[in-house]
Amino acid sequence: MNTPISRGRLWTGRILSGIAVLFMLFDSISKLLKVSQSVEGSIALGYAEHHVLIIGILGLVSTIVYAFPRTAPLGAILLTGYFGGAIATQIRMDAPLFSNVLFSVYLAIFVWGGIWLRDDRVRRLFSL
Repeated sequence: MNTPISRGRLWTGRILSGIAVLFMLFDSISKLLKVSQSVEGSIALGYAEHHVLIIGILGLVSTIVYAFPRTAPLGAILLTGYFGGAIATQIRMDAPLFSNVLFSVYLAIFVWGGIWLRDDRVRRLFSL
């Protein structure tokens, strides 16, 4: 049973999701195109240059799955796993907590908050 969603809730969810999608598209595509800053940043985090392409593909596929409403819950789960890897990498590098380590947590809040606001299935699953 679908309950009506207010326009404000729907648009807030779309905006939160859109911000996360745009960031992930930018990040993933820069890795796929091997933009020098993206490659250098990944190497500085301890990844070999040939891993950058794989990381970009994983991020892009997860983001595309999330971008389509029908598969958005699966995409949110995939992105959460992706963000978990990013958090683990930042912790391993002893990066600053609020700016680096928790950045992926902030993105995950946008992903899950956006889908929770706009998808009745997710709201029923995670009801307050």
